[in-house]
Amino acid sequence: MSGLQLVNDRLEALISSLSALACREMARTIAKKLRASQQQNFKCQQAPDGTPFKPRETQPVRTKKGRIKREMFAKLLTAKYMKTQASPNEAMIEFAGNVQRMARLHHYGLRDRTSRKGKEVQYEARPLLSITDAGFELIGQYISAQIR
Repeated sequence: MSGLQLVNDRLEALISSLSALACREMARTIAKKLRASQQQNFKCQQAPDGTPFKPRETQPVRTKKGRIKREMFAKLLTAKYMKTQASPNEAMIEFAGNVQRMARLHHYGLRDRTSRKGKEVQYEARPLLSITDAGFELIGQYISAQIR
């Protein structure tokens, strides 16, 4: 417990010695590093905890010929849709624009219509964004590098 108290004291000293601009810059860097790790999960088609995404349902009747060539959530991993925000007190990663609704549907496994007059579909829960032990480790490594 004393080791944890020592780390906590050092972190408090570091944060109190930084200006608001420096705290915001640190938060921005942490958010970018976390976004990169989330993007890596998307590329590997896995949830933040490492479990693979449940595959898409097979379509009984396809209007197009051929197979689906794109991975799930391929566009979501771009910086255009996965935005970072930072303030002196927090760092945030969020989906921007119209993809926010789609990401919420898949993250929580909600029901929605595929088109305005289409049938209602129950989506599988596929957690998209989450902070894990690896994320905490990443933050800890970055902060310890800043202390030195």
